Amino acid sequence: MRKLNLILLSLIALAVAAPPPIIKYPQDVQILRYEYDTDDIGKYRYVFEQTDGQRQEQQGELKNVGSENEHIAVTGSYSWVGPDGVSYRITYVADENGYQPEIEEGPGGAIPPAVVASLLG
Repeated sequence: MRKLNLILLSLIALAVAAPPPIIKYPQDVQILRYEYDTDDIGKYRYVFEQTDGQRQEQQGELKNVGSENEHIAVTGSYSWVGPDGVSYRITYVADENGYQPEIEEGPGGAIPPAVVASLLG
């Protein structure tokens, strides 16, 4: 049951962390950078960047392996340029204490309240 909870927490963290794509012409978007590293004991890291300004980075590690308090700890960030031309960035931690985002925006932008509410749960 603990492993199922761990898997569910990981999937929720990944789903919540992924920003909705803002792509006007998807055929024009290209991947500038993609890296993925993992080991056999629950540690991973990935990064990608695209020509439309989207960028995502995440790393995770299985903590307290084999104990009653086994859990995955994830840190990461994602950013994108909105249709208003403003850069947005979410930095987060997802661990035994839940999902904890920090929201940043570039000059001239205001994050809509509905977006903030959806990120903070």
